[in-house]
Amino acid sequence: MASKVKVGFKRAERAGNMLVEFFQSFSLFIIGASIIWSAGLFYLHLIQLGRASLEDLLLLFVYLELGAMTGIYFRTKHLPVRFLIYIAITAIARYLIVDIDHIKPMSVLVMSVSIAVLTVALWIEHRVVDMGVASEDESSP
Repeated sequence: MASKVKVGFKRAERAGNMLVEFFQSFSLFIIGASIIWSAGLFYLHLIQLGRASLEDLLLLFVYLELGAMTGIYFRTKHLPVRFLIYIAITAIARYLIVDIDHIKPMSVLVMSVSIAVLTVALWIEHRVVDMGVASEDESSP
């Protein structure tokens, strides 16, 4: 009787894992399609305008980074933290560029320090990943 329960539990666990995997893949597909759709519409808008400002180009970079992050997560099932940091830096920089006339000086300072902190975090993340790769290379024959 106990072995039937274990078999039933394993089947339910496999079915649950498959459903979670399906939901995750489907959700990532929807997110990726939404990013492509939004970026495409924004690009068509730029074509209609006949020009692109620096703030427009920075928004295109945000779309690119979101798409790259989604694609990497779709393939590897790992969320690359560095892409989140890139997106945060680009978004803050874009906000500073777009609304600089309406931002208080203290807010500009805080956002600038935030960019510096994120840049240091990115440097640390690169160092940690490089050290991890180096230690893996040393341990393999």
